Amino acid sequence: MRSGPLALRAAGAALALVLAPGAVTALAHDGVQVTATPSTAAPGADVDVRVQGCKGTTGAAKSPAFVADAELTGGDGGAHALFGGATVRTGLQDGTYKITVTCDGHDHRDIGTLTVRHHQERPDHRPTPVVPVAPVRAGGGGTAAFAAPAAPGVAQTAGEAGLGTPYTLIGLGMAAVAAVAVAVRSSRRRRTE
Repeated sequence: MRSGPLALRAAGAALALVLAPGAVTALAHDGVQVTATPSTAAPGADVDVRVQGCKGTTGAAKSPAFVADAELTGGDGGAHALFGGATVRTGLQDGTYKITVTCDGHDHRDIGTLTVRHHQERPDHRPTPVVPVAPVRAGGGGTAAFAAPAAPGVAQTAGEAGLGTPYTLIGLGMAAVAAVAVAVRSSRRRRTE
C-alpha cells in the first residue's frame, strides 16, 4: 500500500489548514465541519479539504466545483480530522459552490463552500531581486582550506584572521623540511661532480 505518501499528504494538508488565513469553515447541525483551503481558488487549482466531526476513518467530499470526489482519510474517532484533496474543474464560472461530505454512513449536505474566481487579485509590487554579495564557497574549494594546510605559494582564505596558528606552524615546518631537502640534494650533486 502507499500509506507513506498518503500520510505525508494528510500532514501537509493539516499544516496548510492551520497556516492558511483564507480558510473557510461551515458548521452543520450534526457537528460535522468542513474546511476548504484555499477558500477561493481558480479553475484547475488544487484545494485541500479537512473534515472534523466524522466518527470513522474515511469519507468523501463532493462538490460541483471538484473534478472528482475528494477521498478523505484520517484518525479514528470524532476528535481526529479527515483530510483529502481535490482539483477545481476548468471551465467553471466565477461563483460559490457548496461542499457535501459523506461519512458515518450518511451525507452531510451543503456544509461548506468553495469560491471560484478566474483572476486572483495580486499585490501591486515587484519582488526585490536577490543579488549575491560574495562568492559562494561550494564543493572542494570551500572545504579544502580546512582539510589541509596551504602548500607554499598557494593562497587560501579561511577567514579574516587566516588559517590560524596551528596551520601556520605546520606550513612553516613543511617549508623548513623542503628547504633542508633541497640543500641536502644540492650538496650531494656538488660532491658527485
